[in-house]
This record gives sequence, C-alpha cells and structure tokens, in this order.
Amino acid sequence: MTQSKLWGGRFSEDTDAFVEAFTASVGFDQRMYAQDIAGSLAHAAMLQKIGVLSAQDLTDIQTGLAAIKAEIESGEFEWSVGLEDVHMNIEAALTAKIGDAGKRLHTGRSRNDQVATDIRLYLRDACTEVEQELIRLATGYLDLASRNTDTIMPGFTHLQTAQPVTAGHHVMAWFEMAMRDLSRLQDCARRMNQSPLGAAALAGTTYPIDREMTASTLGFDGVCLNSLDAVSDRDFVIEFCAFAATTIMHLSRISEELVLWSSAQFDFIALPDRFCTGSSIMPQKKNPDVPELIRGKSGRVTGHLMSLLMLMKGQPLTYNKDNQEDKEPLFDTIDTLLGSLRAFADMVPAIEFKRESLISAAKKGFATATDLADYLVVKGVPFRDAHEIVGKAVGAGVEQQRDLADFTLDELQQFSPLITADVFDILTLEGSVASRNHIGGTAPEQVKHAVAQGHQRLSAAKQ
Repeated sequence: MTQSKLWGGRFSEDTDAFVEAFTASVGFDQRMYAQDIAGSLAHAAMLQKIGVLSAQDLTDIQTGLAAIKAEIESGEFEWSVGLEDVHMNIEAALTAKIGDAGKRLHTGRSRNDQVATDIRLYLRDACTEVEQELIRLATGYLDLASRNTDTIMPGFTHLQTAQPVTAGHHVMAWFEMAMRDLSRLQDCARRMNQSPLGAAALAGTTYPIDREMTASTLGFDGVCLNSLDAVSDRDFVIEFCAFAATTIMHLSRISEELVLWSSAQFDFIALPDRFCTGSSIMPQKKNPDVPELIRGKSGRVTGHLMSLLMLMKGQPLTYNKDNQEDKEPLFDTIDTLLGSLRAFADMVPAIEFKRESLISAAKKGFATATDLADYLVVKGVPFRDAHEIVGKAVGAGVEQQRDLADFTLDELQQFSPLITADVFDILTLEGSVASRNHIGGTAPEQVKHAVAQGHQRLSAAKQ
C-alpha cells in the first residue's frame, strides 16, 4: 500500500510511482537531518512560548526528535522515498512516535521556509569546516615559505625565464591567494547568516510567531526581512559556490606548477611518495596524482556554479520545485572543495625545493638582464636606450651560449663604457634578489617580513 502523503488531502489518486521517485530528494537531502531537527526544536520552543503548543507537547517533541536523531546516526532509521524528503520523513516518524503533538509541530511553518533554514544551517556548518582547512593550508604556505626565504629560483612570465626570485616569495604569492579566499568565505558566511524561518510558504503566517527568538536560538545574526525573498533566495548558495570555484581555481593553478616542477624536465621540487602513485607498466614513474586530480576537480566545481546560476536565472518569485536542484551541486561542491583543501594542506608542508636544480635553472635565460638595464639607468642612460644595449648583450650571450655574468668586464664595456666592475654585484642571482628590498619584493629580508606579517594577518582572520 502506498504511504500516505502528509499533503495528500487535496488529491484523489496516488502519485505515479516513477514521478514519486523522480521528484523525491530524500536520497541526497537526508544529510541535512541534524539541521532539520535543530530547526524543528527551535520552532517548537517558540510555538510553546506563544501558546500554540503545551509544555507537554514540547517535551514530547523534544524527546521524539532526540530519539529520531539517535536512530539516524546509528543507521536504524528507515528513509522512505514515498515521503519525498528529509523534512517529511522526520515529521512522519515523529508523529508515529508521539501522536498529535507531532502534527502540531508544523503550525506556522512551511517546507519552503523549513528547507531554506536547513540549507543555511548546513552551509554555515560547512563554511566552518572549509575555513579551518583554508587556515591550515595558509599556515602550511607560511611554513614552506619560511624555510625558503633565500632559495633562489627563476621567476616566469609566459612560462619563460623572466627574473630571479626566491622560492619563499613565490610561495607567499600562494598565501595571498589563500587569504583572499578566506576573506571571501567569511563575507559569504556573514551574509548567509540570516534566518528565513517564519516566512512560511511565502507570505508569513497569521500566528503571532517570534522570529527573533528562533533566529537567536539557531545562532543566526538576524532574520530575512522579506518573506518572499526569504523562501526563494539562493544567492548564498551561489555565492558560496563562486567562492569555492575561485578557491579551487587557485589550487588548480598551484597544482599546475607542482606538476611541472616535479617533472624531470624542471626538477624543481620533490613531492613525498605518499602523495604520488606509480605506473602499472613503467616502473620508473612517480606520478603527482594529488595535484593532477585537484586540477581536474576544478572544472567540476566551476560547473556546479554555472549550474546554479542557470537554475535561478529564469525563476519567478517565490519558491519553485526547481530549487530542489540546488542541493546536489552544493553538496558536491562542499565535498570536493573540502577534500581538495585537506589534501593540499597535508601536502604543502612536505614539499621540498631542490636548491641546486633551482639555481641551475635560474642561471639560464638571462634572468638578470633587467638588473643590467636598471644599472645603466642609474648611470644616466635613458631606459629605452638601456633596454637596447642589454638586448644586444643578451643577443651576444645567446650566440655564445654564455650568461651575462660570465662575460668579462672588458666584454661588457663593449656594449657600454659606463659599465664598471660593480656591475657584477647585480649580475649575480643573489645580488639581483637582494636588490629588490621593498614591500612586496623578493629580497630574503622582505620575504621574512612577509611571513611574519602573514602569521599576524592569519591570526586576526581567525577572530
């Protein structure tokens, strides 16, 4: 026999079996059970305060919901597709346990404001987890940077050798990405933390409810101020997924560098074996699977963001069944981002930069050419003229397969008589990075300062 619908009074025939399964969401929204129960407990306490529920009703509801939560967490609870979603499953089980008091729980509430409340509570909890992993990752960046403040490597533009930088400086660029991500997450969490409970189906309710009470009980900062918007708004879901897409895009960019740097052709870093796998046929292979997989997962998260934008773009106010499709993209985004952050946060502190390989690479590609141009400018040569002079020197170096630092003073003076013996102070890799000693520069002294400041910024962000 088909299970009786809690809304079935209007209907004269049972829902088609396929349609019932097609429209059900309990298969994925049951993960919000704890938030649904928390919302119901807050709503029940408010209903008792305004006289809709008796003290005994409230006690029965509290006892019944506690028992249901225990059953769910022990795996004993039987979820029913016929009851559509997490909300109806829990309400039906409650009514079966405690009778009429369970039926009174839904007074002054709709599934529309109920699900809107649950998803905000669920996402708020997820934001806390994501924030912790982001902070752990940012801390790992600071640790890695602090160990490499004077490790010299080539800096790239267009993936071509540009200028020498320190590895610590490069890692601190990753840290800046993470701090922006953290800021976006915290902004999103603040805007999201408003309670839609009490908006009911769309227009509010005739009961004298206390929305501020339920909002405070559930830890919201306030209430959604328009009932129509409260039940239909999914901006907070889109905003979180936009944050997630940006964050995993950053991880993907860094992953691309790690994949390149761990190759035999670059040989810049060593990744621990525990973050890599081998080949089934080539015994020499050590594949950087963690960064490769995260690079791949970035497309998945970005796709979820696009899906949610398309989900909402054509919806009139207020709630529509379309909004059932917000949860699977959101849940998968949360799971994917959390997994990626955890893997990255575990891996980053274990990365080892190969100093000799980095120095060797930095000596290729005339990385100190700009330093020579700047040197000539200080000597009074207009920059464009200095640029041309150094370009000719580089051309000679390419032809002779020699770096600028390998030229003798006499040879360099053939390009400009203004060049004197002090030029070799800036043509060395160490001299080049040390000369960029200003805020945001790559000099070891500045990197040490940036790391110390990073710890302070991170500490402030935790508040």
